[in-house]
Amino acid sequence: MLFMVIERFRDGDARPVYRRLRESGRQIPDGVTYVGSWVEPDLTRCFQVMECDDEKLLRQWTQAWDDLVDFEILPVITSAEARAKIDPLL
Repeated sequence: MLFMVIERFRDGDARPVYRRLRESGRQIPDGVTYVGSWVEPDLTRCFQVMECDDEKLLRQWTQAWDDLVDFEILPVITSAEARAKIDPLL
């Protein structure tokens, strides 16, 4: 299953997040796959797509970053999956 993870850097400050990332890596538990990420140009939010079968694993990952980041986790589907789901309803 895919998840959009929206990260809001505390106080709008990305520096502590990137320092920890440089020192410790993403700290992703087994069973979670990093798909990709995009950051707003002002460096206040990051949008990551992660894949896993159990959202609890994502919560385990976010705990390592909770002191620096506020998280919003949303289950998402691909555009192709959305189209297949909506086509019979059109």
